[in-house]
Amino acid sequence: MGFLRRAWPSVEPGTPYIHGWPIEAICEHLEAVTRGEITRLLINVPPGLSKSLCVGVFWPAWEWGPRNRPALRTLAVSHRQALAIRDNLRTRRLVTSDWYAGLWGDRVRLSRDQNRKQRFETSAAGFREALAAGAITGARGDRVVLDDPLSAEDANSERVRETVARWFLESVPTRLSDPARSAIVVIMQRLHERDLSGLILAKGLGYEHLCLPMEFEPGRRCVTGIGFADPRREAGELLFPARFPRAVVERDKAVMGAYASAGQFQQRPAPREGGLFKRHWFTRVRALPAGCRLVRAWDLAGSLPRPGRAPAYTAGVKLARTPDGRFVVADVRRERLSPGGVVRLILATAAEDGPACRIALPQDPGQAGKAQAEDLIRQLAGYDARASPESGDKLTRAAPVSAQGEAGNLLLLDGPWNAAFLDELAAFPNGAFLDQVDALSRAFWTLNGPRRAYGMLGVV
Repeated sequence: MGFLRRAWPSVEPGTPYIHGWPIEAICEHLEAVTRGEITRLLINVPPGLSKSLCVGVFWPAWEWGPRNRPALRTLAVSHRQALAIRDNLRTRRLVTSDWYAGLWGDRVRLSRDQNRKQRFETSAAGFREALAAGAITGARGDRVVLDDPLSAEDANSERVRETVARWFLESVPTRLSDPARSAIVVIMQRLHERDLSGLILAKGLGYEHLCLPMEFEPGRRCVTGIGFADPRREAGELLFPARFPRAVVERDKAVMGAYASAGQFQQRPAPREGGLFKRHWFTRVRALPAGCRLVRAWDLAGSLPRPGRAPAYTAGVKLARTPDGRFVVADVRRERLSPGGVVRLILATAAEDGPACRIALPQDPGQAGKAQAEDLIRQLAGYDARASPESGDKLTRAAPVSAQGEAGNLLLLDGPWNAAFLDELAAFPNGAFLDQVDALSRAFWTLNGPRRAYGMLGVV
């Protein structure tokens, strides 16, 4: 901590240092890593707490100079290599500064033949190398530091999350110089329940977890194995009021929205009362107004049931757009059925809804998916039935209809299906089931999106 405060002007000469106990907490845990007390450390803090400077710049320079360990090797990883290189340059600027040299003399000298912005070495064969997540191949380090291994955009992509998770589990542990004593440090804001932090916690990988939410929640008070405990006592007490006073926090929460602020500020990727949807947004009505446009969108069970297990749910959400531009969830059909039962349900529901209600079906990728959709549309002769592949991840597809709900434009027709429907929406995206949300998103886009977005197969 003392080194950081004195070194700050060499790295950030135009920005005054503002001290706070959260920075001390981060430093204390990094010191425990240096002492060998911790070899796996996970830190979750809100953005703006100088986490990249603490972990990626000041700590490696402190280990080289004040700790007299210039042979240490650090692999610094971020979701983009440009960000890792940014901190490489900051570290190099610090260790080549007159202030640093004046303190440590010749203890830390950079090698002339390996002094690039992506990788620079000391004369003692230590180095700091900047890498992108997924790019560690031949290098090995005493420290592997993962600073925001996922971007906010990529965190919503299941494909990217799974790619980073597989790389983290299968490749990162093999990149340590000493499997017993080398350390892995992950520092990030929470972006999704199944982001890298969620993976570490769910699998119980043995990481010491320093978690500091922006607003204190007594039931989630952080206590770690080195004797640290969050010093706050009152619910809602701010983490760092000198940098983030109440007015700033409330302003940013209003801009970010409930879901983003719950993850990035509170390190709790979905608020306790829900994620993208809240129950109180839905005003209930007894009947549909005249002149509505109607669509029934389906989310089909993605796979056949396994022996001894029930089939996945198939859901069909009927959505109405009123003449004044609001939306009414008019009906939901949701059942566990065999593939034949799914077809019978869709045909029977179409007969009940009538030809005035458009039918929106998903199309699985590939020729088989297209053929299946075309066959179902042929069976729906006489109805306005169309099929299209999914585009984007579930959160992206649900965001526009969530915005309408938050604005008070999403109504709910009274029905026995209301409770299960609201339960799923309130838990989204972290609940066990997503079929009704997917069907609602498809229905909304069918009524409201550009026609070219649906990849129409045609009307039969």
